[in-house]
This record gives sequence, C-alpha cells and structure tokens, in this order.
Amino acid sequence: MRFSHIAGIVGCTTAAFITIAPIQVEAATFKVESGITSIDRDHENILRNIGLIITGTQDIVPPIPSNYLVGFQIDSATDFTFSDEGGFTPLFGTIEHIGTVTFNEQTTVGNFSIGFAPGRTIPNASGLVLTDTISPANPILFDLAAPQSVIFDEQNLTLTLADVQLFISPEFAQALGDSNLVGLFAGTARIDAKVAAVPEPGSALAILAAGAALLAARFCTFRIQESEFKS
Repeated sequence: MRFSHIAGIVGCTTAAFITIAPIQVEAATFKVESGITSIDRDHENILRNIGLIITGTQDIVPPIPSNYLVGFQIDSATDFTFSDEGGFTPLFGTIEHIGTVTFNEQTTVGNFSIGFAPGRTIPNASGLVLTDTISPANPILFDLAAPQSVIFDEQNLTLTLADVQLFISPEFAQALGDSNLVGLFAGTARIDAKVAAVPEPGSALAILAAGAALLAARFCTFRIQESEFKS
C-alpha cells in the first residue's frame, strides 16, 4: 500500500467521523393532519332560540364524544401549524373540514375552516375563527375562545373548547339581521386531531448532513477495499 493511499484513507475516515456527530431532530412545531371537530348539543338549542333550526346535514361523521351533536372530519387540505413552547400557540394555516348543515330548509353552511385572524375585537375571543366556505363570501360565523384545556402528547392533540367556546361573529349577526347577537355564546366545540412534528430548519439540515456522512463512510470503505486490492 502506498503512502498516498494511507493518507487518503485516514483523511476520509476522519471527515466521516466528524460529520457523524450526534444530532437533535426534536421540534416544537407541529402540523394538524387529520381528526374530527365536534359541536356540542347545546349549540343546536342556542341556535334554535334565535330562529335557526337544523333541518339537514351532509357528509358529517360521528362526533367525539358520542353525546355531542355532530362531527366534521378534518380534511387533508389542512395546513394548520402550532407551537407547544409555552403552551398552545397557533402559528399559521387553517384546519379544513368536510360536512354541511342546513338551517330552516333553505340556508346551508359548511366545509368549515378554522384559522387565526389577528385583530378580532370580540370579547373573550382568541383570534381563532370558524368560517363557512360554502357561501361565496366565506363569512366568519363564530369567534372562538382560547381553549380551556389542551391535551397534547406530540402525536395527538385534543382542544376542549370548554371544551372551545363559540361566539356569534359580527358577520353572522349582520347576516341574521340582528346586531345584538354579536358575541352571543353559541355552544362549544372540541377538536381531536392527529398531528405530526415539523422539523426545524436546523434539524432538517442535520438529517441531510447525517445522510451525507453515511454516503461518505460507504465511499471510504470502498476506497480502503480498493487500496488493499491494489497493494
């Protein structure tokens, strides 16, 4: 074996050793991927008191828990992300749903979207809003209070907006023709979601570095075998 072979192998091995250092891939950012948002039974009675009677539903799913009124499946178009550092903190994106509800046999709302709208001034509101995406104007129907209970184990997320409290939005009150309804408590909702960690940029680079290190190590092994064969 020539000296040049030894130097090349030692240098290659050292480089691979330096690159394959222990890395951290933990993330504090998470993305909602699937699940169910459920509305409690009091919601129906409260809306009935203001003249909205549920006369039909479509594409709904069994709620969680089973004694709730209705469940809406979280759609794959969801891109809602949040942080668990210092508590539940919405970052960006929306939670999209499938399913519709018809009131008084003439007004249908649904395929609801839950997202963060900074600057909402409704008392007790968190900035989270529930929007009807069936109507062309995509009106906000309810402002949501901050979750009173967040259960999160980095794979499953449960927001019990009580469970989340729903308040009639100014847009919905205007559509109903009664400004006095703004901020009226309209029941609670619950989100049971499956989530996935979103790697931080540094973690993603570390994963790529680890992959490059593995390739380098394999290349070094090949060089060693080649040199031994030549000598």
